[in-house]
Amino acid sequence: MSESFISDEAQLIKRIIHKDQAALSELYQRYGGLVYGLALRVLTNSTLAEEATQDTFLKVWNQAYTWDGNKGKLSTWLMTITRYTAIDRLRKEQNRSPASVALDDIEDLIGKRSFMDTPQGQDRQLLRSLMSRLPNEQIQVIELAFFQGLSHSEIADELTLPLGTVKTRLRLGLQKLKVLWLDANLQKNGDS
Repeated sequence: MSESFISDEAQLIKRIIHKDQAALSELYQRYGGLVYGLALRVLTNSTLAEEATQDTFLKVWNQAYTWDGNKGKLSTWLMTITRYTAIDRLRKEQNRSPASVALDDIEDLIGKRSFMDTPQGQDRQLLRSLMSRLPNEQIQVIELAFFQGLSHSEIADELTLPLGTVKTRLRLGLQKLKVLWLDANLQKNGDS
């Protein structure tokens, strides 16, 4: 990453700190798709992902001063905010009382089989659960590779890591995930 890009990002944040809406729009143009992609991966619901994306950029607008370019890249800081924002939104949705369910959702609740009741939904839930058991650095590279579609080189640039480290973390993470997956499926099939 070039020095000019880094200083450009620092200038962009300074402009946001000074409440320059054009700067926020520029930040959104650069990173909106990436933020939405991560939010969608965490939430698996496009409406909630859109809301989490808006919440993320609102947090940036109000807390841009918290980014320290010496501690990390702007994109990494933004992805961290996105992840926590999406997780918070997910927790809120899971804690919603039945009385607050929208009328549009009632048909899904009483008339249709939920996605989570399907084999694909159960597999997705199992995969999420198993991934949470991996070390954070392995989760991070798996998410960037498979959910955001970054190449190994792009991940290395994004995380400022050597390419070999990225490949090792990815390989080890996938190996552990495979063992956990096989073990979980053996237990599931043994119980039925």
